[in-house]
Amino acid sequence: MRLILCSFVIATCATTVIAQDNASEASASVTISSPTEPSVVDPYSEAAIKKWDKAISELETQDQAEADPDDAVLFIGSSSIRRWETMAQDMTPFRTIRRGYGGAKFTDMAVFVDRLVQPHRYRALVMFVGNGVTGTPDDHTPDQIEALARHIVATSHAHQVGVPVFLIEITPCEKRFAAWHKIRVVNARLREVALSTPDTYFIPTASHFLRPDGTPRGELFVDDKLHLNEAGYDLWSILIRARLTDVFRSMADTAGQESGDQTSPAAGSPTSGVIPAATNN
Repeated sequence: MRLILCSFVIATCATTVIAQDNASEASASVTISSPTEPSVVDPYSEAAIKKWDKAISELETQDQAEADPDDAVLFIGSSSIRRWETMAQDMTPFRTIRRGYGGAKFTDMAVFVDRLVQPHRYRALVMFVGNGVTGTPDDHTPDQIEALARHIVATSHAHQVGVPVFLIEITPCEKRFAAWHKIRVVNARLREVALSTPDTYFIPTASHFLRPDGTPRGELFVDDKLHLNEAGYDLWSILIRARLTDVFRSMADTAGQESGDQTSPAAGSPTSGVIPAATNN
């Protein structure tokens, strides 16, 4: 009897040790297989917070003081968004929320995107960032900007699944035209982000701001040769409205087809021309 009892105790202890070892191995396996990867924004966070936290806090104060229009389009970005004081009128019939700050780059936009989008429920997110490649030694590379843009898009999609994100092409201007060949590469990367990411769209604008000889149309900019004037914003708004309209119509057509609405479009309907325009390009 004593021998049987000893054997039982030994077996129980061995089973317990094995179970604990297996649990430890499982825990170690989980830890090893799910490492915490550094975020794409980590290298830029400290500098961005030091420089721009006050500006973002001011936008957050605005969020608390103002009620968003229903079903609005949220615009975020650099000074071209901040200075667009006639946006509400220019973008009619779309309702808008304007959250821009001067000097924004893709680096700090990626750092602050959570704080910029989380307070809002929006029909679409539209982003324009005109800085980051200006012809200076501290310009960011196309790879860096693409990674940051993807982070911004992913953050919006995580916040509101299925809501489209629009990336506006960087505008050619006289002040930075010496760097235009580099900016064009960045624009191509932004287009690629849209092409390769669901619910993401590129808004091409650059060709409309260039003369036939390929130089910037100075009459569309204020005296600093960098920021848009009233005529520039008029043109910009036409291009942005047209793209939003095409995409929203295409989304509505797709939703109708998926719900079993097989009604044929009326004669003269733009449907056949809208769907190609609303692809991610």
